[in-house]
Amino acid sequence: MRRSALLALAFTTLPLFAQTPTPTPSPSPTPEPKGVALVRKLYTKYEHRLPMRDGAKLFASVYVPKDAGPEKSYPILLVRTPYSVKPYGSDNYPERLGPSELAMKDGFIFVYEDVRGRYQSDGEFVDMRPHRPKKGPADYDESTDTWDTVDWLVKNVPYNNGRVGIWGISYPGFYASAGMIDAHPALKAASPQAPIADWFVGDDFHHNGAFFLPHAFNFFSTFGKPRKGLVKEGPPRFEHGTPDGYRYFSDLPPLSEVNEKLFEGNVAFWKEIVEHDTYDAFWQARNLRPHLKGIRPAVMTVGGWFDAENLFGALQTYRSVETQSPGAQNTLVMGPWVHGGWNRTDGDALGAVTFGDKTSLFYRERIELPFFQRHLKLRADVKVPEAWVFETGTNVWRALDSWPPRAAQKKTLRFGPGGRLTVENNGGGPGEPSHGSTETHLDEFVSDPNRPVPFIADTSIGMKREYMTADQRFASSRPDVAVYQTEPLEEDVTLAGPLQARLVVSTTGTDSDWVVKLVDVYPADFPDPDPNPGDLKMGGYQQLVRGDVMRGKFRSSYEKPEPFTPGAPTHVDFALNDVFHTFRRGHRIMVQVQCTWFPLVDRNPQKLMNDFGAKASDYQKATQRLYRSSALEVLVLPPDRPGPPR
Repeated sequence: MRRSALLALAFTTLPLFAQTPTPTPSPSPTPEPKGVALVRKLYTKYEHRLPMRDGAKLFASVYVPKDAGPEKSYPILLVRTPYSVKPYGSDNYPERLGPSELAMKDGFIFVYEDVRGRYQSDGEFVDMRPHRPKKGPADYDESTDTWDTVDWLVKNVPYNNGRVGIWGISYPGFYASAGMIDAHPALKAASPQAPIADWFVGDDFHHNGAFFLPHAFNFFSTFGKPRKGLVKEGPPRFEHGTPDGYRYFSDLPPLSEVNEKLFEGNVAFWKEIVEHDTYDAFWQARNLRPHLKGIRPAVMTVGGWFDAENLFGALQTYRSVETQSPGAQNTLVMGPWVHGGWNRTDGDALGAVTFGDKTSLFYRERIELPFFQRHLKLRADVKVPEAWVFETGTNVWRALDSWPPRAAQKKTLRFGPGGRLTVENNGGGPGEPSHGSTETHLDEFVSDPNRPVPFIADTSIGMKREYMTADQRFASSRPDVAVYQTEPLEEDVTLAGPLQARLVVSTTGTDSDWVVKLVDVYPADFPDPDPNPGDLKMGGYQQLVRGDVMRGKFRSSYEKPEPFTPGAPTHVDFALNDVFHTFRRGHRIMVQVQCTWFPLVDRNPQKLMNDFGAKASDYQKATQRLYRSSALEVLVLPPDRPGPPR
């Protein structure tokens, strides 16, 4: 049949409406998210490959305000990151720029750079690349990469005012710290926020030599996988197959075998962790603190009192600059925040604990933006105190002229018989032990690494951030936790500054962890929240204020571990991170001491060995004793302390 006849037949068999079909409308484009649309409206994006002194090129996304021009220049605000500067493509925009929407609307030239060896940047990535104090013309580290980046930006990005600031949170905070060493003359302000400072002594993966297992495992199982060439996407997240972290990490093979058995041999840094089980040259080279000297840019270090990752880094970065760069303008900001919470939460609560205000909004408006305005836009009307610190318990901001406050007085929380805790005056100078008699012991318990004390009451496959303020009643009722507490307080007691554990202990093993926790015990009639959708019971709540651990074999030296003599009383002294907390009238001060904290801290086999190679048969019970002179040294502010609230 001819084609014309076939078409005629087809039309005669179709209903009338099908003979004049309505065209299908094209789908409407998906509307752009509101944040993306605002960034696109205010900024023009450029992408560049910035040359470094050794020939490598680092990828950077540059966002320039649309009204920049010969009559209106802007300072540059730089972030260097190992976490990707995506979205890639000059027509693809993020939902927000800079440290806050306030800063974005105020106007800066925002620059995001992939650090060496990550995503779209050339070279080899090295975790916490060691600083090189002495360099040849082509030698590089993170300080020189920052210098070369800043130099290129001020010479090549139009309409910049010649002033640059650098900031970053967590790992990017480390790059901000490294970048202010031997800084480019144009770098006028640096804000390391929750910066990494030392991965063996206090940040992220080790505290006093004890290994923080779920944090290291979950981070490196993804971040630690190698890239193949220049990439725009990271590897997929590791799947545990269960939400029960206590069981999952109990069932792991020896940690020395995790890379091969679970990570397919692809996580080189896990191998480094296993091989370097003491504070050897590998870790010492990654300690940035000794290099924070001669700092020229103004510095504002930011941290959170409840940061589970880099509280140590924030406090120690501030202290290192303060002591080694006496001429630097050096400001500390500490709020009631989790890791990076000042940037992405309201900061009004953590778990069951509330802070009375949206503290992050105050920080962004009253502290962070004014800091960059003062040093990058030369706003002389902006004043910056030495320390902006949030006092938990009373929930007020304090502007102080020093940290710790000069008025703070050294006192001792002494452990006593029957679980009593007393507050004593301490005549010893800073750092002097206050040990007395060790003839009688206060408490004895059995520590079993096969049934360790959980770090939190519910299941968690990771280092759950709420543990930093979590209710400790589940722990204080266990027989392997020693508990000491005051009578109800007759007046407020404010602790301000670092804590120093002064333990006298013995163990029937040759090694042991010692965990000390400072706890705020609420009155039995403390009101529940209103409204209370979670049905929280706050009467008698035992809020963790600060807790930390010492791996006992490192008590005298991180470099040279030494065994305990079984049964012999031994001094174990270590510092806990600072607090600024008021125990209110009617509350109690409590101290808990235990020897396991799982899976937050990997299990100590309780005998001297490389813990990463411990097998099931190596974990042994030990009888632990605390002796009468054990104590926690604190700094207490007098009731009439100076330092008005905001």
